[in-house]
Amino acid sequence: MPIIKSAKKRVRVSQKATVRNAKTRRTMRETVKSFHKAIAGGKSKEITDAHTQAVSAIDTAAKKNVIHKNKAARKKSQLSAAAKKAGVKPAAAKKPAAKTTVAKKPAKTPVKPARKAAAKKPAAKKPAVTKPKTSKKNSSK
Repeated sequence: MPIIKSAKKRVRVSQKATVRNAKTRRTMRETVKSFHKAIAGGKSKEITDAHTQAVSAIDTAAKKNVIHKNKAARKKSQLSAAAKKAGVKPAAAKKPAAKTTVAKKPAKTPVKPARKAAAKKPAAKKPAVTKPKTSKKNSSK
């Protein structure tokens, strides 16, 4: 049992995350199972709907880091292959409709005045005069 306050908090946080991840993983598995049942049923509309839901659940799990993105890609590929084998073309992801934009007239930009010449830098100062070095000799005799 943790004693330090931050360790106690980490336990609480990890327990919440475990519950959340388990729910996501369970949803993913259930949708994949329903997809396989739809394939066994043989109705193409049900298969495409189940495929869409399963792919969505897999993407959600990968987005939340419940499963690795490569595993998600592999699962989706397996589902698509199974749908193709069943004789159904899986529905492609729908892209949002392209926005039609009307060409706008370019805005008039005011003419900028010519640049002024750069200000001259002040002349460099002369270095300070150095004093001649005197050598120290033992003057104590």
